[in-house]
Amino acid sequence: MPDFDLTPEQEAFGKVVRDFAEAEIRPRAEAMDAASEFPIDLVNKMGDLGLLGLPFPQEVGGGGSDYLTYIVALEEIARVDQSMAITLEAAVSLGAAPLVYWGTDAQREAWLPPLLSGERLAAFGLTEPDGGSDAGSTRTTAVRDGDEWVINGSKAFITNSGTDITQLVTITAVTGRDPDGGLEISNIVVPSGTPGFVVEPAYRKMGWHASDTHGLTFVDCRVPAGNLLGEEGNGYRNFLRILDEGRVAISALGVGLAQACLDECVAYANERIAFGRPIGANQGVSFKLADMAVAVEAARLLTYKAAWLRDLGRPFKRAASVAKLYSSEAAVTATREATQIFGGYGFVDETPVSRYYRDAKVLEIGEGTSEIQRILIARDLLKEASLGR
Repeated sequence: MPDFDLTPEQEAFGKVVRDFAEAEIRPRAEAMDAASEFPIDLVNKMGDLGLLGLPFPQEVGGGGSDYLTYIVALEEIARVDQSMAITLEAAVSLGAAPLVYWGTDAQREAWLPPLLSGERLAAFGLTEPDGGSDAGSTRTTAVRDGDEWVINGSKAFITNSGTDITQLVTITAVTGRDPDGGLEISNIVVPSGTPGFVVEPAYRKMGWHASDTHGLTFVDCRVPAGNLLGEEGNGYRNFLRILDEGRVAISALGVGLAQACLDECVAYANERIAFGRPIGANQGVSFKLADMAVAVEAARLLTYKAAWLRDLGRPFKRAASVAKLYSSEAAVTATREATQIFGGYGFVDETPVSRYYRDAKVLEIGEGTSEIQRILIARDLLKEASLGR
């Protein structure tokens, strides 16, 4: 029989992260959102807590924890503030992970220590202005010129790419053609401040106001040939792995957000008096609470299952898509229902549910849209059936 209990160590660490989030992030969340403030000091504190290196091996300077522990930590941060949760997720799953997985010893020694300590941040430049879900249509190019790569192109919606502590961006770029004429895509590390690497002005966003998001432009940007990350031509395969893990992490953000809505709504339904009794006594409200609770439990189990499969070294691609699809849509529904329960107060920033509502929608878009997840799930089901499994 499966064991649905977290280990004592996972529960204890989750409690530590929850206490941190409540003490350090919650008191500032609304103000950071209103001011679109990126809080470097909170990133540093998350680093001090060990969150930036949590799921990576100790031999590279990481915390040596399993992936599920990282997911639990993400959920706790996400329950308080989505901006800080996506900052952490992008720093770990997208920023540091490629260096951990494919970096040479020299690359790891040069770049990983400040990333895993939370002193610096890294980003992953995949999405392009004309190629969001169609990642295979990469147009950014990197041409070898002696001992350098010359990069031209642009990226869009890149998290953690323009902060004062951003150290580097790992990008996908076309470096040639395979024997069948298809694009050969590679990963290349571009340090911040490299000539020809331009960080565009920050986007004005619906939500995630306290996270950092920019477009990137590369104009004859030159980096050493040694900045190739992994084998040349393996970039497409590499970023698929990054996306699989990232989807589990984004699913954790959805779980945390849905749980936050449930927490706020249960408290409000007990306190808000209308027609002489708490609004929670009305079936219309109580049914919403019950449906929200069911969705939170289901989303959490799907997310933990995907992380558990990953930790066991078993295939988890479909599980990641299932978790990401369900959790992101559950979070969007939860924020809509929370706003409805709070009524007029849900529409103004006196209560956090308006921030939750604005933050939720992107969960159905980032790391592969809901439509892409459905394609991947269906494709895997049909492949499995064709093999007679």
